[in-house]
Formats: sequence, structure tokens, C-alpha cells
Amino acid sequence: MPGMTGYELLKKIKESSILKDVPVVIMSSENIPTRIDQCMEEGAEMFMLKPLKHSDVKRLRCQLMQCQ
Repeated sequence: MPGMTGYELLKKIKESSILKDVPVVIMSSENIPTRIDQCMEEGAEMFMLKPLKHSDVKRLRCQLMQCQ
């Protein structure tokens, strides 16, 4: 993403009084545990590794819709 990282965008969204409650899902090809933890601590709803699988999308849908 040109101009800023996904983490920087996540921080801006979570700092916004208007957008802070919007669920944010980070999708990245970089499997770096410290970055994943950083995103989750900053308020990401989920961190998904690319390439996505069908099961990943199903899990995301269930989590966002609060399935049990």
C-alpha cells in the first residue's frame, strides 16, 4: 500500500472518533509474529496471511458475525 503501512492505517482508524468501532482485518503475506501481535494489540479484529484460503474467509465471516 503506497504511502503508509497497514499498521499505520490501523492506528489512524482506531484513533478516529468516527471510525474507531469499524472492525479492521489485516491481510499480509508477511508472517512476522511481532508485527501480528502489534496489529492485534492496536485493535485489529483479525490478522490473516495471504494467500487466503476459503476456510480463512469462512472463519472471518463467522468472527465478524459473532458465530459460535
